[in-house]
Amino acid sequence: MPESAAEVYVRVIEAVGAEGRLPTPPIGAWDVFPWEAADGSVVPKVLRAPGAERVRMGEEGGEPCGVCSGGLADRIVWEDDFWILTRDEKPTGLPLVLTLWTREHLDFGDLDDEMASQFGRISNRLVRIIQGLEHIGRVHVNRWGDGSSHFHVWFFARTEGLASILGSYAVEWDEILPPGPEDVWRADLHAVATKLENWGGHARA
Repeated sequence: MPESAAEVYVRVIEAVGAEGRLPTPPIGAWDVFPWEAADGSVVPKVLRAPGAERVRMGEEGGEPCGVCSGGLADRIVWEDDFWILTRDEKPTGLPLVLTLWTREHLDFGDLDDEMASQFGRISNRLVRIIQGLEHIGRVHVNRWGDGSSHFHVWFFARTEGLASILGSYAVEWDEILPPGPEDVWRADLHAVATKLENWGGHARA
């Protein structure tokens, strides 16, 4: 069962104190991070001039595809003949972060109608299953395609009752909050995988 908001809050206070601030996560140093400090305020960075598109992983001239090269094999939570569901290497700040990938190297617009239908059904089931866990307020479903050319969609579960963690900023809070307990995280991964297995495929968590 995921932690309650009160349990997460206690974990943060233990890390930094009642008035303390958690450290800025590594994303603050990314070149695409849009904010910087200037004149005592946080302001948007100056927009860079246009340039060539970056080559993504799995594209010609780019790094090898992490999925196709087997780099995520030890992180599979659930799989069937067409899809794999993966986790992070270790717990993060949010209760659960899962990624759904096509087994075949496809991009989002490459799905035929049958694959697109499967994606919709699996995504809907995942959201229902994760939101059915205690202390989960919402599941955000996100797709970014600038890093890897292999189809992947993220599922971010946020804790119910933490007023600071709403909307798209839940992604940043996932990196800011101290990681949750590993035993709780693994039990929740197992619960999601075995419930998804009821519709087919194989639980691996």
